[in-house]
Amino acid sequence: MAGHYPPPPPPPRPPAPPYGRPPHGGPPYGGPPYGAPPPRGPGYGPPAYGPPQYRYVPMRPPPRRSAGGTIAGIFGGLTALVVFAILGLSLLGGTTRGSTADARTPASSGGGAQSAKEKATDNKLYKSGALTSVSCRLPGILPSAESMRQFMNTLSDCLDSAWARQFQKAGIAFDKPNRVFWVEPGRSPCGTYPAPGASAFYCPANNTMYVGLEHVVETSGGEPLSHYAVYARVIAHEYGHHVQDRAGILLYGDRQIESGDRATANAAGRRIELQAQCFAGSFLGSERATLPMTREQYVAMIVDVRGRGEDRKPPDERDHGLGRHYAGWVVTGFNGRDLTVCNTWIAPPSTVS
Repeated sequence: MAGHYPPPPPPPRPPAPPYGRPPHGGPPYGGPPYGAPPPRGPGYGPPAYGPPQYRYVPMRPPPRRSAGGTIAGIFGGLTALVVFAILGLSLLGGTTRGSTADARTPASSGGGAQSAKEKATDNKLYKSGALTSVSCRLPGILPSAESMRQFMNTLSDCLDSAWARQFQKAGIAFDKPNRVFWVEPGRSPCGTYPAPGASAFYCPANNTMYVGLEHVVETSGGEPLSHYAVYARVIAHEYGHHVQDRAGILLYGDRQIESGDRATANAAGRRIELQAQCFAGSFLGSERATLPMTREQYVAMIVDVRGRGEDRKPPDERDHGLGRHYAGWVVTGFNGRDLTVCNTWIAPPSTVS
């Protein structure tokens, strides 16, 4: 079903959500109000609430790398949005699309005279219009690592095509990320895996996404594999970090994170993560007719994402955002007509808290 899908309506007598009472009202930056998530039905299990299942940890880049590094671990949302993927090289039998371990210089975001702040706040990518559909069709996910690998590769190929076209429209050079879909533990330039709270992550040191084919399912909180939109959102989110990196946006965020001031660092982290949410929503919205993004898939995705918010954390400890914002920026991108709506760097603080 195409069109703008409203978030799921509240049930007649909503139980107390497992992550705490949802904030009142809807997101102040656009999008309908959410209401309490409907109860999770049989087969869901309790979500893995706690620290976000992915993390954006600045990592000092190798000498040749000019853009700040960051490790963006899995999952857009605090918890188990479970699966995804992306990038060329594959562990344990996976395919390797670019095993170049050397750090690549990030693509110019158009305008060498631009400061790091300008590349974040006034990037050419924001002015490139809406993402063009690549008619992405996703296979179902069966309970096996190979099926998950096929799902990840198919979706990653779609993301490669969609974002390559968008960067071309923006006049920015683009190269595809590498992929490592792993079953056994290993090591990356950004650290070993699996790591606590990181079933998958993006490593900017070698422009590679690392995804645990089985680990992402184990940390999903029992999300049914039939809800492929939940997993697709995670992949699209992680790919969003690569988009930020290639566009030169992350450099500004990294510098703020490394400033030494905790409040400044967490505020930058939230803008980074919520923008990746919006980029994910933009891609999924552009492919809603062919994925397909049915109402059932959409509802499952939004309910799951909202449950990943940091509602239990005090404001000065949030680096991903409240549940209503974590879900709201996905909706903003999904319903947005162009990428301008994803510019979290100029959004009021109240929308990225």
